[in-house]
Parts: sequence; structure tokens; C-alpha cells
Amino acid sequence: MCLAIPVEVKEVLPDDMASVTLDGVLKIISTALIDDVRPGDYVILHVGYALTKINPEEAERTLALIHEAAMGNAT
Repeated sequence: MCLAIPVEVKEVLPDDMASVTLDGVLKIISTALIDDVRPGDYVILHVGYALTKINPEEAERTLALIHEAAMGNAT
């Protein structure tokens, strides 16, 4: 099973790279597979690569479901 998660782009870096955050964790990822990435965009991240952009509402809905599933498994 593969898992790709939405992350928010905080800064666009040189060489098709960007810094993103997820739950306060900062990570540097490759944006080589998509065009026109800007700070504030949400992208789908899989093994260090942004695969596509996603609208903010869908990203927030997906992240809420992931958090809900994680909390359900914590008990």
C-alpha cells in the first residue's frame, strides 16, 4: 500500500525544490513533477516528490480524516 498526503508549500526553493509543512514538521521536497508551485499551495506528497496540486479544502478534509483515523487507532 502506498500513502500520499497533502502538505502545504511554505517556500519555493531553487532547483525544483520546496519546503513544506505537515503538523509543524518542515521537510524539503522535490517539485520537479509539477509546474507553477507557489507558497500556500497544497500538494500531494509521496516519497519526497510532489505529485500534483490539490485545492485547500480537499487537503484540509483529507488531513482531518487522517488525524481522525490516527486518533481512533490510538485507543
